[in-house]
Amino acid sequence: MVSSAVGRDADRAGTPAAGTAESFRETITIISAIAILLIYQGYTLSIAGVASPWISQSFNLDQAGLARLFAWMSVSAFGSLALARWADRVGRRRIILLGLFLAPLLSAGSAVATNPVPFAIYQIIISALLGGSVTSAIALLAEELPVNQRARGQAAAATASAVGGVLGYLVIPVLLRLGYSWRWLFAPSVAGIVLLWPVARMLPQTQWAEQKSKGTITKSRIYDIFHPIYRRRALALLANAALATVAGTAVNGWLYFEAVSIIGLSPEKASTLVVTGMLVGMIGFPIGAWTSERFGRVPTVTYFGGAAWLGAIAFYWWPNMTFSWPLLWLTSVYCWFKVGSSVMTVGANAAATELFPAALRSTMMGWQMIIGAVFSILAQSMIAALIRPLGGLTNVIGYFALLGIPSALIFRFFIDETRGLPLKVAAKEDEWAKVPHRTTLVSRPAKK
Repeated sequence: MVSSAVGRDADRAGTPAAGTAESFRETITIISAIAILLIYQGYTLSIAGVASPWISQSFNLDQAGLARLFAWMSVSAFGSLALARWADRVGRRRIILLGLFLAPLLSAGSAVATNPVPFAIYQIIISALLGGSVTSAIALLAEELPVNQRARGQAAAATASAVGGVLGYLVIPVLLRLGYSWRWLFAPSVAGIVLLWPVARMLPQTQWAEQKSKGTITKSRIYDIFHPIYRRRALALLANAALATVAGTAVNGWLYFEAVSIIGLSPEKASTLVVTGMLVGMIGFPIGAWTSERFGRVPTVTYFGGAAWLGAIAFYWWPNMTFSWPLLWLTSVYCWFKVGSSVMTVGANAAATELFPAALRSTMMGWQMIIGAVFSILAQSMIAALIRPLGGLTNVIGYFALLGIPSALIFRFFIDETRGLPLKVAAKEDEWAKVPHRTTLVSRPAKK
């Protein structure tokens, strides 16, 4: 019978019971390795957004040209899907280490690119590699952590990614004050190659690998997420991803540009606003872990996610409220958006990793990335096309932010709750095992 990794449950032979000192150390080591990866990923993938005002100047791009550049960079998700599929076949650990090896080398290429075409190519490959690494990391957390630690593990991972995303906003004002180019933002990304060895030491030989060696992981096809067992879940998650991507691409991708180039804040004040929002927003990760375990993944996404988008709308449509300190208003609504988004992220990630079997877990996240890429390209293209008809960038972003609300409602009505369920039960592994014509992935015997 087909089975999958179901977390470090106490009844699994040969492994320590959940809650023992050894199990606790293993849990901390896994979370620490993933946190290192996601801090690096968060920083490296934030550079394009952080440096967008200066990228446009260096490459002589107007607002529409910058939107088109970001649209092209979004095709990286197709590479992420390929890596996600590969992770379901060769294991999560290999994909994570591949990303940590190649991303620093390509970051060096991005730093010295003199026109937008090679810059976009390097960024596409970096995003694909790190996107594939992240899907593997999130799946690994679901497979390796005890059932009562899965939401907390997702919260820790999201916190690490957010910490990495903040760092660029701290670095850019310092670089500008010292007279350095925005290209120096890539220096830490290049130096990240030193992380390869410690992360390799910390990552376990995963339960996925153990199951494969026993011949209990089935081969799958890229379209198996639409099998009748999982079709409703898959379509709901992809619809949610489509709407949330359009809203998120607009709100997050243009926020710093909006603050500096349209609202008129100095780079220092804009960085202060963004960093404050991101730091305060991290409060949402432990809140999301608690609400996911206390009330469920679905209510967490629906109510906190829906409320978060109201803060984004307020930032773009009502930035000049009649306050003595308008920066305080902007910071407050941005914090509102970031806290709600953080809570939502934990619930969504926890649910997405629990709804599909091991053979499809990374594949499903890869599909979400593909939908994200397609709709990110669509969003950036539509932004570029609608700036003039709708009276400016600010109006366009506000309208797009409204789409986040129906994305949260889709989660409410079409996603099954997985709180408290063993991974095998939540993912319907037994039903998947009964599907005919499933063949197993068996490790190749060692050559004599």
